[in-house]
Amino acid sequence: MSSPQSRDNKDSKERFSRKMSIQEYELIHRDKEDENCLRKYRRQCMQDMHQKLSFGPRYGFVYELETGEQFLETIEKEQKITTIVVHIYEDGIKGCDALNSSFTCLAVEYPMVKFCKIKASNTGARDRFSSDVLPTLLVYKGGELISNFISVSEQFAEEFFAGDVESFLNEYGLLPERETHALDQTDMEEDIE
Repeated sequence: MSSPQSRDNKDSKERFSRKMSIQEYELIHRDKEDENCLRKYRRQCMQDMHQKLSFGPRYGFVYELETGEQFLETIEKEQKITTIVVHIYEDGIKGCDALNSSFTCLAVEYPMVKFCKIKASNTGARDRFSSDVLPTLLVYKGGELISNFISVSEQFAEEFFAGDVESFLNEYGLLPERETHALDQTDMEEDIE
């Protein structure tokens, strides 16, 4: 004769060992999908909040200025808190290509800084920017020139890279702190799993 307790144990074993119904599976699966949607939503809200709390506009690439008027407009109409670094260059001048490449990297690393470049022949002041003073860097903030470097490639080794230009600008206190991303891509991927 079986005891009531052994019958309860048998019933509970059967409940646990039976296969999941399609509805139960879909409910569990739907819960996981809902969880993933909530994580994505939370992550998006955090990114939006981080961007809103970051002061000033974001750039992330190098602007090619075509005319002297566009150059002046860029300096005068930008927000007062934005640092603008302008490379005045000409094709075929030693150091100009390396500085353009360095700007491309730095623009990504410092998206709150507006990196621009303009050919000396397009500035409208070609006589001021002869080949012997190129490459030239001009740094503006609040519409005011705060620093200028003539023949800046002389400050670097024969071959120089973005890290060298970054160190040079940091030496003069012209770049803000590098941004740290609150939500790393790998963290985001781990959240999804």
